[in-house]
Amino acid sequence: MIQPTTTPEIYIETAYAKINLALHVRARRADGYHEIETIFAFVDSGDRLEVSRRDDGAITLTVEGPFAQGLEGDDNLVMQAARALQPFGNGMGADIRLIKNLPVAAGLGGGSADAAAALRALLPLWGIRPMDIDLAEIALSLGADVPACLASVTLRGSGVGERLEPVDLGMNGAPVLLVNPQLPCPTGPVFRGWDGSDRGPLGQYPADWRNDLETPALKLVPEIKTVLTTLAGQKGVTLARMSGSGATCFALFESGEARDEAEAIISTAHPGWWTMAGALL
Repeated sequence: MIQPTTTPEIYIETAYAKINLALHVRARRADGYHEIETIFAFVDSGDRLEVSRRDDGAITLTVEGPFAQGLEGDDNLVMQAARALQPFGNGMGADIRLIKNLPVAAGLGGGSADAAAALRALLPLWGIRPMDIDLAEIALSLGADVPACLASVTLRGSGVGERLEPVDLGMNGAPVLLVNPQLPCPTGPVFRGWDGSDRGPLGQYPADWRNDLETPALKLVPEIKTVLTTLAGQKGVTLARMSGSGATCFALFESGEARDEAEAIISTAHPGWWTMAGALL
């Protein structure tokens, strides 16, 4: 498990941005969830979480940053994660500070990544040993993507995303650029817009990969097509795709220089778009 940065009083975690290198939707289940096959990968940047201990049992959450608006409250997944873990923490509480750098409803697993970061930070803060609890079950109870975000390594996911298998794609350190048109694309409506057609299993090679949610996402946010076309047209791109349910798209590059040049070009041409440059973990 990723170890948090610490000071004598504060545990600090990065909620790493999640991208889906592939997302094959295989079936819609009776319970409304979907059977998927996906490749989760993580970027070396994202939201920031800081936790400090309270001995009175109270849990507080402060949200700051460019995408903080409307995220404070008990329905935040960070608060839900803390509440789920607290019974194992000997009655201790926490003050939690979340710096929200990732856009919301963006296909980056931001809320799930925040919840996972909260779990990783609160375990040592409250002196909880992971082997003494069913951490995987707690993570899954918070959302289908939370177990993958808890590990924050490249994983092959199946089921609703909870069956995870580490994979080595040789892509660690690959330069990546994330771009979002600053338009929300809620996950629920995108999945409901999937046409129900099983287009086949996840193949071994990137050339065989796809994102089956791209078509329904485009119907909700047509600007995603412009983002994808813009990314694919940059020099040095090896793969360009929409992440998750959108609206964020990503491109992998041959070099960091090519990535940085692309970010400069895109930011100048589309100043209203959000971008984040990084590398795959």
